[in-house]
Amino acid sequence: MFILDTISCGFNANGDPLLVMDSMIPNLISTIINIIKIAVPILLVIFGMLDLGKAVMAQKEDEIKKGQQTFVKRLIAAVIVFLVIFVVQIVIGLVAPRGENADVWSCFDCLINGTTSNNCEPYSD
Repeated sequence: MFILDTISCGFNANGDPLLVMDSMIPNLISTIINIIKIAVPILLVIFGMLDLGKAVMAQKEDEIKKGQQTFVKRLIAAVIVFLVIFVVQIVIGLVAPRGENADVWSCFDCLINGTTSNNCEPYSD
């Protein structure tokens, strides 16, 4: 397989890169994370409207309360998913060293934040 664009991240004691990979991998992972960050709130609004709309159309107090409880559960789950991704990105960004002292954390930073991260460097033999 012919790889056009490779990147490296992290270095061992000899100065060799810890991980060399195709630049498509961190960009794909970063794109998936960004899609999750956008899709979760949108899906929460859509499903919340459907749940509460069905409950209001039924015009029963029990159905309305059940719809509200379902919405609150979905809201909590969406906040947890959103915050977990956000907290992981912040922690990795703070922990990952830059430049010549880069280690395995810089590889995580490269994977999570894509090739725009300072820890992704073009690789050449």
